[in-house]
Amino acid sequence: MAELLHPFTLVLFGANGDLSLRKLIPSLFNLHQDGRLHDDGCIVAVTRSDENREAYLEQAKAALCQFEKTPDEKIWRAFSARISHIQMDAGKGAGYSKLAKKIAHLPANRIFYCAVHSRMYPQISEQLSAHDLISEQSRIVLEKPIGTDFASAMHIDQRVAEFFTEEQIFRIDHYLGKETVQNLLALRFANSIFEHQWNQRYIDHIQITISETVGVEKRAGFYEGTGAMRDMLQNHLLQLLCMTAMEPPASLDPQAVRDEKVKVIKALRPITGEDISHNVVRGQYEAGLSNNERVPRYRDETGVAHDSTTETFVALKAEINNWRWAGVPFYLRTGKRLAERSCEIVVEFKEVPHTIFEMQHKKTMANKLVFRLQPDEGVKIQLCEKRVGSQMQVRPMVLSLNPVSQQKKRVPDAYERLLADAINNNATLFLRQDELHAAWHWIDPILQYWATTDQRPEPYNAGTWGPAAATMLLARDGRLWAENS
Repeated sequence: MAELLHPFTLVLFGANGDLSLRKLIPSLFNLHQDGRLHDDGCIVAVTRSDENREAYLEQAKAALCQFEKTPDEKIWRAFSARISHIQMDAGKGAGYSKLAKKIAHLPANRIFYCAVHSRMYPQISEQLSAHDLISEQSRIVLEKPIGTDFASAMHIDQRVAEFFTEEQIFRIDHYLGKETVQNLLALRFANSIFEHQWNQRYIDHIQITISETVGVEKRAGFYEGTGAMRDMLQNHLLQLLCMTAMEPPASLDPQAVRDEKVKVIKALRPITGEDISHNVVRGQYEAGLSNNERVPRYRDETGVAHDSTTETFVALKAEINNWRWAGVPFYLRTGKRLAERSCEIVVEFKEVPHTIFEMQHKKTMANKLVFRLQPDEGVKIQLCEKRVGSQMQVRPMVLSLNPVSQQKKRVPDAYERLLADAINNNATLFLRQDELHAAWHWIDPILQYWATTDQRPEPYNAGTWGPAAATMLLARDGRLWAENS
């Protein structure tokens, strides 16, 4: 039976924003539908726009129908009864007295979820404190990216820390809530067959890709000042790298897990100076075909500057300076308007030292362990088998390991897991302060190099796998991206 969560009051700032309507409300609804939300579980939707509760509930239900499913009316009525609404500007103190009255008699286990721009985190924290809304049972959830560089991230973090302790700050990265990421830890640390080979003696290289077919959609205002490096690589990709490369923690205690993740980031070899142009590729999409539809170039999107140098694609080669991973490159890649939507971790093992079989394409025969996080979660392993026929030839074959798609039980969305953990005060899958700072510290030299050179992002056609330089990044090492091999 599913675990019943603690009584809670969840105050959702930015409740009518894209993240809240697309992910958070549907996830909370699913937790309710699965019987996991306590009867004394309350949601306070805070919106800046001028609307009443009924109008907001209509908007939330429409989003649920669009992004999840059409809800059963009886279940929706029970769920919506949990939701109250406040119209206020979260950056100003005027509305917080109204918020204080609203939640005064609601459960003291308060979660303040900031689904707004990170520049507002200090203001929200200060106002919550000024109106005596923070107690020992309170927590604040901060969405990524926090800041735009190391200095701004430090400033935001220090300001929030004036009002919340580190144990009360939950920095969220929803990729860590995905079922397959959890399975990565289980496969590694519960099976000696994998963990004994999880090192530089047996692994040739690792690829981590997060690709999107969509463009900037309605997020140009946000994306122009962010770009793919800050939006995706600094957080999502580095977090997946940490989960893949970390040493076995002493236990599943939140601090033990996060200790090992921080060690990975601190062991990353710095990419500075001329190494940046050699090991980092940035691109920007041009017009092309995406999902069989003609789409415009990035600079022609609504809200984007016509001379924009914002990158919509990043690929880089990372190396970890420790005994386990010495000499094993990690190739990270993310981009918009690419050939397909996917998120994969591909672990490619070294070739056999001597083959006795005839193989026309040796590079395609390597053993691979593939963790696919989207669109369909699952784990696959590529092995070799004999090709049917009279000759002794081998061919690649793929085995699915516990394919999620074949499970009868619904797989919870990443946000469902993380919202439940935030309600129950479990910080295992959330970022710690030193983890955030170490990630920005590693990325900063690349951002500064781009800002001080006149090098523009390399163009690539929408619907492809990115700029040619990304292919060359691996080709120089005699390797191929997974889709080419």
